[in-house]
Amino acid sequence: MSSTRRDVLRWTGGLGLAALGGCLGSAHRDDASADRSVSSDDESLPPTTERPLYLGHGLESLRNNVVSGGVSKDGIPSIDRPVFSAADASSLGDGDPVFGLVRNGDARAYPQRVLVWHEIVNDSVGGDPVAVTYCPLTGTAQGFERGPAEFGVSGRLVNSNLVMYDRATDSRWPQMLATAIEGALEGESLHEFRLVWTTWKNWRDAYPNTRVLTEQTGYSRRYGDDPYGRYNPDSGYYANTQLLFDPLSEDTRANPKTVVLGVRTAHGALAFEKTSLLENRVLEGELAGERFVAVADPALETGYVYVADADVDVEPNAAGYDVDGEFARANELPLGRSLAFDAMWFAWAGFYPETNYVV
Repeated sequence: MSSTRRDVLRWTGGLGLAALGGCLGSAHRDDASADRSVSSDDESLPPTTERPLYLGHGLESLRNNVVSGGVSKDGIPSIDRPVFSAADASSLGDGDPVFGLVRNGDARAYPQRVLVWHEIVNDSVGGDPVAVTYCPLTGTAQGFERGPAEFGVSGRLVNSNLVMYDRATDSRWPQMLATAIEGALEGESLHEFRLVWTTWKNWRDAYPNTRVLTEQTGYSRRYGDDPYGRYNPDSGYYANTQLLFDPLSEDTRANPKTVVLGVRTAHGALAFEKTSLLENRVLEGELAGERFVAVADPALETGYVYVADADVDVEPNAAGYDVDGEFARANELPLGRSLAFDAMWFAWAGFYPETNYVV
């Protein structure tokens, strides 16, 4: 069900493609990636993992499914000089989505209403250079260590997902995969960290000293006027079942826009339905013989995923969880935590067609 430009303009009420950013357009391969060799000790590169992340598709297949987002490279400008204010100076509504991050005692909130127009923030938090990223079409907010490199928006998509590029090598990185599918760093995976998708009120209550990204971006955008719809309550693209592009693969186990909390291991992928997790507090899944336990954090309306031995007992209580009789908060269980992030089901299942799914 690929969209034409006319279909997209009609669906969005006539907004121009440039206004919509890098998540719309027709099929077109980008062959402009840099052809330069790099040394593993090149200090200008973004840091990568020792072992690449699991991929549900081959690199060539992923490259063959890259499509144009309707704008040129950097047509959606990343925020490279972010400006922050104190929490009490924010004009955000209590229910507005934010992506929260705490590092070395430095708490920050990145409003969805700002990132929907920029998709990448090159920032330094707690003294560490990081990239905070968001793709509206897949509902994914993810953080990456960037080292001395910066990331930008390529204007391309795969499986509806933002394709980033690094300004050191021009390699191409689908955000959800965190792995370069083209360029000098092809096959390498980025170091990721967790962002918390929550509401402004939840985050402010948990971290009253947080700073919040302002609309002083250096660009003129209609912040607060989301071209795809609204959150809280959900409407437009975020609420219906319509997709603007064909997914890499289809899976009818859930509504395409159902939000899942997804986890990858070296052996595969696992997804927990987020609404079910928030209602039940604890969900369990299995992947390649390992037991995974997801626990809800009601205060932030999010969840965390851990690897647990078969005989470990995890029970919710009023303030958190009992783990074999030991009390812990949702984000501090005495178990090995796995990196997990929110995603729309169609996007997760498209990238990971053999994913396990827990409701």
